[in-house]
Amino acid sequence: MTSRRNFIKSTSLSSMAITTGMVSLPFFGKANILGANDHINCAVIGVRSRAKAHIKAIHKDQNAKILYSCDVDDVIIEEHKKWCQENIGYIPKIEKDFRKILEDKDVDAVFIATPEHWHTPMAILAMQAGKHVYVEKPCSHNPYENDLLVAAQNKYNKKVQMGNQQRSAQSSIQAVKEIKEGIIGEVYKGEAYYSNNRGSIGIGNKIAVPKTLDWELWQGPAPRRTYKDNIHPYNWHWFRDWGTGEIHNNGTHEIDICRWAMGLDLPKTVTSFGGKFTYEDDWEFFDNQQVTYEYEGGRFITWTGHSRGIIQPNQPGRGTTLYGSKGVITLSRNDYSLYGLDGKLIKQIKEKEESATTNTVGEGSLDISHVANFFEAIREDKSLRSDINEASISTMLCHLGNMAQDAGQTLQIDQNTGKVLNNPEIMKQWKREYQPGWEPTL
Repeated sequence: MTSRRNFIKSTSLSSMAITTGMVSLPFFGKANILGANDHINCAVIGVRSRAKAHIKAIHKDQNAKILYSCDVDDVIIEEHKKWCQENIGYIPKIEKDFRKILEDKDVDAVFIATPEHWHTPMAILAMQAGKHVYVEKPCSHNPYENDLLVAAQNKYNKKVQMGNQQRSAQSSIQAVKEIKEGIIGEVYKGEAYYSNNRGSIGIGNKIAVPKTLDWELWQGPAPRRTYKDNIHPYNWHWFRDWGTGEIHNNGTHEIDICRWAMGLDLPKTVTSFGGKFTYEDDWEFFDNQQVTYEYEGGRFITWTGHSRGIIQPNQPGRGTTLYGSKGVITLSRNDYSLYGLDGKLIKQIKEKEESATTNTVGEGSLDISHVANFFEAIREDKSLRSDINEASISTMLCHLGNMAQDAGQTLQIDQNTGKVLNNPEIMKQWKREYQPGWEPTL
């Protein structure tokens, strides 16, 4: 988004710093110089589930190697060591504290698949240490971090790719190209949806932290909370101190595809309806949500999120539908279908290999393509398919969806900055509370 990018780039970056545990990491002024064979050394941080897709994709590149696996849980690390031996034929060096990895000048690129509250702070630290970054979606835990991450990339000039891998689907790339050429006329609506049937996470019991888990480092920038038995390793997604809810966990993907296909940036208004309707448990977000993003000319994007309660009648678990004056297009990670206004299928293009859609790993050929694009950008200074300057806009839409739901009213948005114009109270959510000593700052 031109106006927003110019706004971010004009922000003063001269005093940028980030501290972790009161210890600043140095910034290496010159980028790591790749070897004559363009070999890329990688570190993967957070290795339980999504990282498995990262590692297989890295392993597909003959001139890339994983030097480090990093996780704060010894049980996860032990499982991961066996998995690495079976799936990539070697076991990378193990490190629990990611800061030690960033001190290693042999590491060229860092892959971040941690809980979401770590994404921006860790990515900025990696850039300050001279590393390129592949960060899972969402790229930030709150809007403040969103802008901070973009500003950091502009300052340190590293490659930063977000893991919304459908941007690398050849069928989606073709569909977006044809939409811009007018294949379905004037596109007025983008419909994004996700459907799952997640169970209850229960009421957690306060228990002693497992000896195998570094709970202090796991929490990192987040305010300290007592450990409960229903948080780690996955249900942190549904707690506000660490996660961002389903709209970020999965909506980031589909909302991004709508925005990309329609050529839209930040909206004029955001309205959200929904709530938590199933199970009396510790889940802190909405388990069903409907968000509408309004743009100029009557165009709009909708997000329908069913975390607990499958959308009926039966339909694919996730996807996007784009409505135009001359036709309709449906897109998923695996195919592109074009329909006439009469509903008849005109053509369908499928990906050569299928990718998973609703499991927690989400592994598939798109990861390989997305990581390959990341490596190509590092080696040849080519464009990223999901550069953080672009990816952050889709992430911002998700933040605004959550804020609109919490506000209980339609939010008026400054389309240059994303800030809310008509609700000062909800703007308190723009920035989170940080644990002293861990706050990323400009």
